[in-house]
Amino acid sequence: MTDLSIVIPAKNEAENIEALLDGIDAALAPSFDYEVIVVDDASDDGMEAILKARLARAPRLRVLRNDRSGGQSAAVHSGVQAARSPICATLDGDGQNPPEELPKLVAPLFAPGSEAVALVAGQRVGRQDTLSKKLASKFANWIRSRVLHDGTRDTGCGLKAFRREPFLNLPYFDHMHRYLPALFARDGWQVAHVDVSHRARGGGRSHYSNLQRGLVSISDLMGVAWLIRRRKKSRPTEVTK
Repeated sequence: MTDLSIVIPAKNEAENIEALLDGIDAALAPSFDYEVIVVDDASDDGMEAILKARLARAPRLRVLRNDRSGGQSAAVHSGVQAARSPICATLDGDGQNPPEELPKLVAPLFAPGSEAVALVAGQRVGRQDTLSKKLASKFANWIRSRVLHDGTRDTGCGLKAFRREPFLNLPYFDHMHRYLPALFARDGWQVAHVDVSHRARGGGRSHYSNLQRGLVSISDLMGVAWLIRRRKKSRPTEVTK
């Protein structure tokens, strides 16, 4: 069993994926036994060929490919299902999440006495995005925090680490990756936070617009609030002699 599974949801990141994989190896090889799972969400920009060529020389790499695009949450969920480690970490395939942050991100899950911590959420500092994207994200995070009280200022950060089994026990829905702190807390787990750096996109383009994110977030937010209100409130313990 490996120490750590890194899951990368990626679509049309041919310009970024090799540098990202090189960075992960540089960051983790000195200290971890790990695997890297790239979930190719039906890319059509040549990334599939790049990953196939890399498989021949990268024994830690595994590649899953969707026959049709399913979105980021579906890609993360599929990658975690395939993972061989009890601890998983995610980062975006566009290279904006620096892989050198991974050791710091996962450290709280390996610390002595950390069994109650199931999620470590990265929170970006010094975001390298357009002003419109930063303002839209700030507003969305403010609304989410007011509704869910999840204690997290930046749920859109792709750098997250968590325990595999509790993650797979969460209710699955599209876009669930934006609500992981609230969902883990709903199930009684502790959530830790780590400040992480952020980079400008190296190549390619974003797959989401601010309007697109905003429209889906409204219904998702109401759905998560409903799930929290309807959570199982009692937790029985077995009585012994």
